[in-house]
Amino acid sequence: METILIPVVALGLIGGIFGIILQFASTVFYVEEDPRVTEVTDALPGANCGACGFPGCAGLANAIVEGSAPVTACPVGGQPTAEHVAQIMGVQAGAMEKNVAVVKCNGDCDKASNKFDFVGIEDCRTMNLYYEGNKACSYGCMGGGTCQKVCAFGAIEMVNGIAVINKEKCTACNKCVEVCPKHLIELIPYSAQTVIKCNSHDAGKDVKDYCQVGCIGCRICVKSCPEQTITFDDKLAKIDYSGCVNCGVCVEKCPKKTIHAEYTIAKEEVQAE
Repeated sequence: METILIPVVALGLIGGIFGIILQFASTVFYVEEDPRVTEVTDALPGANCGACGFPGCAGLANAIVEGSAPVTACPVGGQPTAEHVAQIMGVQAGAMEKNVAVVKCNGDCDKASNKFDFVGIEDCRTMNLYYEGNKACSYGCMGGGTCQKVCAFGAIEMVNGIAVINKEKCTACNKCVEVCPKHLIELIPYSAQTVIKCNSHDAGKDVKDYCQVGCIGCRICVKSCPEQTITFDDKLAKIDYSGCVNCGVCVEKCPKKTIHAEYTIAKEEVQAE
């Protein structure tokens, strides 16, 4: 009996000693948490997507309270969340420009040709390892749906071989931007309505051979833009959204329909301005 009791008692004493040590350590090294951290955490959407650049909503909440992150740092929550957090912190949120992701490719199965038929794991990162994908255009959407898989908000669907983003569901969490091996997804202002749906840097004569809607470098958009917000660099047109007024002139002038109105352009409003 004693052979059993002695180890039990010894273990009990050791456990009690460690308990006292832990209690002492927790008292000595206790760091009082600012109650605003919990309030800010509760005010955030809880997506824990990392789009803010911090490890989850709790990490962002700590950064906001410490002053190392602005109250507008959460792209998922947008303006309502920013205002709520600002109220907790006792500051002004200010205007927050909402962004939305767009896929810079419109070369679906009907408009773009393939180099070969891909048979294997449908993941863009894997597909890109095989001769930069099955598409003749090495810059275009391969249709593997990797961006769709990482989107936690159901904002991406595959339509006829290319990714299409639902503007209203997109929270600009940046996950699709980071995962795309072709780097053809980017964030633009939510208010932007004109989009260049091409990512190719090939010469125009080559683009014509494999895509019906690719940018051929004619620069008509650059010359016709009344606000001079379209530039041409590395064989591809690009819009400066800080000056774009969504007039739609470039959409109408583009001979390949590479530039188009992603969403309805209110021309009456533009003219009224």
